[in-house]
Amino acid sequence: MNRIYFDNSATTAVYPEVREIMLRTLTEDYGNPSSMHMAGVEAEQYMKDARRAIAKTLHAKEKEIFFTSGGTESNNWALIGAAMAMKRNGMHIVTSAVEHPSVSETMKYLEEQGFRVTRVGVDWKGTVDPDMLEAALTPDTVLVSVMYVNNEVGSVNDPARIRALINRKCPGAVFHMDAVQAYGKYDIHVGRDGIDLLSASGHKIHGPKGIGFLYKKESVRILPFIHGGGQQDGMRSGTDNVPGIAGIGKAAEIVYAHLAENRKHLYELSAYLRQQLKKTDGVVLHGPEGEAGAPHIVNASFMGVGSEVLLHALEDRGIFVSAGSACSSHKRTKSPTLTAMKCPVSELDSMIRFSFCESNTKEEIDALLDALENLLPMLRKYRAR
Repeated sequence: MNRIYFDNSATTAVYPEVREIMLRTLTEDYGNPSSMHMAGVEAEQYMKDARRAIAKTLHAKEKEIFFTSGGTESNNWALIGAAMAMKRNGMHIVTSAVEHPSVSETMKYLEEQGFRVTRVGVDWKGTVDPDMLEAALTPDTVLVSVMYVNNEVGSVNDPARIRALINRKCPGAVFHMDAVQAYGKYDIHVGRDGIDLLSASGHKIHGPKGIGFLYKKESVRILPFIHGGGQQDGMRSGTDNVPGIAGIGKAAEIVYAHLAENRKHLYELSAYLRQQLKKTDGVVLHGPEGEAGAPHIVNASFMGVGSEVLLHALEDRGIFVSAGSACSSHKRTKSPTLTAMKCPVSELDSMIRFSFCESNTKEEIDALLDALENLLPMLRKYRAR
């Protein structure tokens, strides 16, 4: 049975070139980049190449890229590091009601440290309401964190617009974006868009798991998160994960070399699936359509069928989808995004996320649609009993 994988927002398969460079740094060029001999110098060169490749994709400086263990660490470090560095200027933070757990849980921690956190609501598409955001900003706001692309419904927040609001109400505030679902899908220009801190993860762009990066604008001060031997200019100590760093650098290089064609293909897949699901009885689509939303995410509720029931029924046919964010899918909680969008409980209980990569095909979507056509009447009939 052929496997059809529509859960690329959870993780992706590594590119062959990524596998090759990682294998080389594991078995041949395996030196410690902190060592002073030639093997260390060779390992350090992989880090320099990866930092250069990533900086180029963001229109940033190489010295502004710091490698981490992934998006969760990048988000934690950005938020805690910036908040603690800025607390003499104010104790107010603004975020959205639909952030990834690595942001929302960190906000709870910062509240325990005495910060006031305002969580801004979203519109029916899952996009942060700009009027509510502007109203939440105050002169003592020191940090604003809003995700670039929502990981559940694919709604997109405009960084330049948010930066303009910040400049108007609290120009000294630091602006962070969780770009885990946006990096590799958008041409991100951190200077043009006024982004101070940006988080991304390797395994969402066909790189390895366990590696990510934090972009930090050179003039922005944050406190170090991991202390030790002083690696990465003393900002993130610990022996550098050279295979992971080489892998994410190569993945970034490849994905941005094909950005335009990949986006076009992903939008075509998403539009086709949406178009066909609209013809299916008892299906409710969530999030923005077309280029108003992310190219790779389609979210739908299949009324009368539980999310996990449908997920496993599709899995039995070799089709892999998601019932929510991968980081919270094992917790039996309602989707924070659909809840904030004021969707009824029946839609929350029957929600499925489909997320694509450039190797997915229209034929695979047709196989999914055939499976749904066979499964939905049977599952609804079973549930009705």
